Amino acid sequence: MYNGIGLQTARGSGTNGYAQSNTFFVKPRPRSTTSGGGPGRPHRPLPPDAAGADGGGMRKPNKEILEHDRKRQVELKLLVLRDALEEHGYTEDEIEERVAEARKAAEAEAAAAVAAEEAGSGRGAGRPPLPVRGYGSVGVF
Repeated sequence: MYNGIGLQTARGSGTNGYAQSNTFFVKPRPRSTTSGGGPGRPHRPLPPDAAGADGGGMRKPNKEILEHDRKRQVELKLLVLRDALEEHGYTEDEIEERVAEARKAAEAEAAAAVAAEEAGSGRGAGRPPLPVRGYGSVGVF
Protein backbone atom coordinates (compact mmCIF):
# COMPACT_ATOMS: atom_id res chain seq x y z
CA MET A 1 0.00 0.00 0.00
CA TYR A 2 1.29 3.47 -0.89
CA ASN A 3 -0.28 6.62 0.60
CA GLY A 4 -3.35 4.64 1.56
CA ILE A 5 -4.01 3.62 -2.03
CA GLY A 6 -4.10 0.05 -3.26
CA LEU A 7 -4.08 -3.27 -1.49
CA GLN A 8 -2.39 -3.84 1.82
CA THR A 9 -1.15 -7.12 0.45
CA ALA A 10 -1.43 -8.63 -3.01
CA ARG A 11 -1.90 -12.12 -1.65
CA GLY A 12 -5.16 -13.72 -2.73
CA SER A 13 -6.24 -10.81 -4.94
CA GLY A 14 -5.15 -12.27 -8.26
CA THR A 15 -3.20 -9.09 -9.02
CA ASN A 16 0.31 -7.88 -8.50
CA GLY A 17 -0.95 -5.11 -6.22
CA TYR A 18 0.04 -2.27 -8.56
CA ALA A 19 -2.50 0.58 -8.26
CA GLN A 20 -3.17 2.82 -11.28
CA SER A 21 -5.32 5.87 -11.71
CA ASN A 22 -8.19 5.85 -14.17
CA THR A 23 -7.01 8.18 -16.94
CA PHE A 24 -10.36 8.00 -18.77
CA PHE A 25 -12.30 9.51 -15.90
CA VAL A 26 -13.10 13.12 -16.70
CA LYS A 27 -13.66 15.27 -13.67
CA PRO A 28 -16.61 17.63 -14.01
CA ARG A 29 -15.57 21.24 -14.33
CA PRO A 30 -16.98 23.73 -11.87
CA ARG A 31 -20.12 25.45 -13.10
CA SER A 32 -19.65 28.90 -14.44
CA THR A 33 -22.18 31.26 -15.94
CA THR A 34 -19.64 32.59 -18.43
CA SER A 35 -18.76 29.28 -20.05
CA GLY A 36 -21.27 27.71 -22.38
CA GLY A 37 -22.08 24.26 -23.62
CA GLY A 38 -22.44 21.08 -21.68
CA PRO A 39 -25.56 19.53 -20.23
CA GLY A 40 -27.84 21.93 -18.43
CA ARG A 41 -25.88 25.01 -19.43
CA PRO A 42 -26.52 27.61 -22.10
CA HIS A 43 -24.96 26.86 -25.46
CA ARG A 44 -22.24 28.94 -27.00
CA PRO A 45 -23.33 31.06 -29.93
CA LEU A 46 -22.53 29.64 -33.35
CA PRO A 47 -19.66 31.17 -35.28
CA PRO A 48 -20.80 33.65 -37.94
CA ASP A 49 -19.92 31.32 -40.82
CA ALA A 50 -22.05 28.48 -39.36
CA ALA A 51 -25.30 30.44 -39.47
CA GLY A 52 -27.00 32.49 -42.12
CA ALA A 53 -26.58 36.24 -42.45
CA ASP A 54 -29.41 36.86 -39.99
CA GLY A 55 -27.86 34.54 -37.39
CA GLY A 56 -30.27 31.65 -37.97
CA GLY A 57 -31.31 29.23 -40.64
CA MET A 58 -29.16 27.16 -42.92
CA ARG A 59 -25.91 27.98 -44.64
CA LYS A 60 -25.85 28.36 -48.39
CA PRO A 61 -24.56 25.25 -50.17
CA ASN A 62 -21.03 25.25 -51.53
CA LYS A 63 -21.08 26.03 -55.26
CA GLU A 64 -18.19 23.68 -55.97
CA ILE A 65 -20.03 20.78 -54.35
CA LEU A 66 -23.20 21.56 -56.28
CA GLU A 67 -21.26 21.75 -59.54
CA HIS A 68 -19.57 18.42 -58.78
CA ASP A 69 -22.96 16.83 -58.07
CA ARG A 70 -24.33 18.13 -61.38
CA LYS A 71 -21.35 16.65 -63.22
CA ARG A 72 -21.90 13.31 -61.51
CA GLN A 73 -25.55 13.32 -62.56
CA VAL A 74 -24.55 14.08 -66.18
CA GLU A 75 -22.00 11.26 -66.19
CA LEU A 76 -24.55 8.87 -64.70
CA LYS A 77 -27.01 9.65 -67.50
CA LEU A 78 -24.28 9.16 -70.08
CA LEU A 79 -23.30 5.83 -68.56
CA VAL A 80 -26.92 4.63 -68.69
CA LEU A 81 -27.12 5.76 -72.32
CA ARG A 82 -23.88 3.91 -73.13
CA ASP A 83 -25.20 0.70 -71.54
CA ALA A 84 -28.48 0.95 -73.44
CA LEU A 85 -26.67 1.51 -76.75
CA GLU A 86 -24.36 -1.45 -76.10
CA GLU A 87 -27.35 -3.70 -75.40
CA HIS A 88 -29.00 -2.61 -78.67
CA GLY A 89 -25.91 -3.68 -80.60
CA TYR A 90 -24.43 -0.37 -81.75
CA THR A 91 -20.77 -0.31 -82.71
CA GLU A 92 -18.20 1.37 -80.48
CA ASP A 93 -17.79 4.32 -82.88
CA GLU A 94 -21.55 4.96 -82.99
CA ILE A 95 -21.74 4.74 -79.20
CA GLU A 96 -18.89 7.24 -78.76
CA GLU A 97 -20.50 9.64 -81.24
CA ARG A 98 -23.92 9.52 -79.58
CA VAL A 99 -22.46 9.82 -76.07
CA ALA A 100 -20.41 12.85 -77.19
CA GLU A 101 -23.56 14.50 -78.58
CA ALA A 102 -25.49 13.72 -75.41
CA ARG A 103 -22.61 15.09 -73.28
CA LYS A 104 -22.64 18.40 -75.18
CA ALA A 105 -26.40 18.68 -74.79
CA ALA A 106 -26.30 17.79 -71.07
CA GLU A 107 -23.48 20.26 -70.36
CA ALA A 108 -25.37 23.02 -72.20
CA GLU A 109 -28.50 22.18 -70.21
CA ALA A 110 -26.56 22.22 -66.93
CA ALA A 111 -24.93 25.56 -67.81
CA ALA A 112 -28.35 27.02 -68.60
CA ALA A 113 -29.69 25.73 -65.27
CA VAL A 114 -26.77 27.30 -63.38
CA ALA A 115 -27.26 30.62 -65.19
CA ALA A 116 -30.99 30.59 -64.41
CA GLU A 117 -30.28 29.76 -60.78
CA GLU A 118 -27.76 32.58 -60.42
CA ALA A 119 -30.12 35.04 -62.11
CA GLY A 120 -32.94 34.14 -59.74
CA SER A 121 -30.86 33.89 -56.59
CA GLY A 122 -32.03 37.26 -55.29
CA ARG A 123 -34.68 37.88 -52.68
CA GLY A 124 -37.95 36.12 -53.43
CA ALA A 125 -36.42 33.50 -55.71
CA GLY A 126 -37.19 29.85 -55.31
CA ARG A 127 -40.59 28.56 -54.34
CA PRO A 128 -43.57 30.46 -55.77
CA PRO A 129 -45.84 32.17 -53.23
CA LEU A 130 -48.85 30.29 -51.91
CA PRO A 131 -52.25 31.23 -53.35
CA VAL A 132 -54.15 33.75 -51.25
CA ARG A 133 -57.51 32.55 -49.97
CA GLY A 134 -60.27 34.87 -48.94
CA TYR A 135 -62.34 34.38 -45.83
CA GLY A 136 -65.30 33.38 -47.98
CA SER A 137 -63.69 30.07 -48.91
CA VAL A 138 -63.51 28.87 -45.31
CA GLY A 139 -66.59 26.93 -44.24
CA VAL A 140 -68.48 27.72 -41.06
CA PHE A 141 -68.38 24.98 -38.48
